[in-house]
Amino acid sequence: MKSTFLIKCLFMGTLLFSGMELQAQDWPNLNRFRAENALLGAPSKKEKRVVFMGNSITQGWKEARPDFFTKNPYINRGISGQTTPQMLVRFRQDVIALQPKVVVILAGTNDIAGNTGPSTLEMIEDNLASMAELANDNGIRVVLSSVLPAFDYPWKPGMEPAEKIVTLNAWIKSYCERKGFTYLDYFTPMADERHGLKKELTYDGVHCTVEGYKVMEPLAEEAIKSALKHKPKK
Repeated sequence: MKSTFLIKCLFMGTLLFSGMELQAQDWPNLNRFRAENALLGAPSKKEKRVVFMGNSITQGWKEARPDFFTKNPYINRGISGQTTPQMLVRFRQDVIALQPKVVVILAGTNDIAGNTGPSTLEMIEDNLASMAELANDNGIRVVLSSVLPAFDYPWKPGMEPAEKIVTLNAWIKSYCERKGFTYLDYFTPMADERHGLKKELTYDGVHCTVEGYKVMEPLAEEAIKSALKHKPKK
């Protein structure tokens, strides 16, 4: 019995080490959408393609509400756990190369959580600005989303993200105004009195339920329409 238990432990340890090694080899997860991107092809002349770039909140959106993406020319490029530096590395292949009319960027909460190491708000702002400006330089309209409210992170408690998110969102809004990008405010209708996510919209205080995505969808669609109408400032 003991030997069987030890063998199982060794096997699980090997799998864990292999997973960590693969992640180290492909830190930004460039392989996640490589095959899908290759099959996608260029948009048609009339297609108003939109790419949603983000983390688990974006990834979970397609899983919870697939029709939102299949019934619209919307491409989901969310990867769970990702931070803004990882998204910036894969931005060319997962956004620019797909030739969308609009990109909707939702990112920053995992940076605050420290998923890939300590990160200041200035570092997050720099990465968001870099993605937005890369898109703009390539003729892609930019929608920058507010970070969703979060009072605490269940996987990393004690980080006190609520007020940091408020501060970051204020910068995102101001930056969009300066640059002529579209600011997408999810925070205001989704926040409770503690600047956390309303209980009816989440299952863990960070990630959305179907009801949460139902709040987000019309806001995203309105922002996309706005971005298509207005040219950004140079």
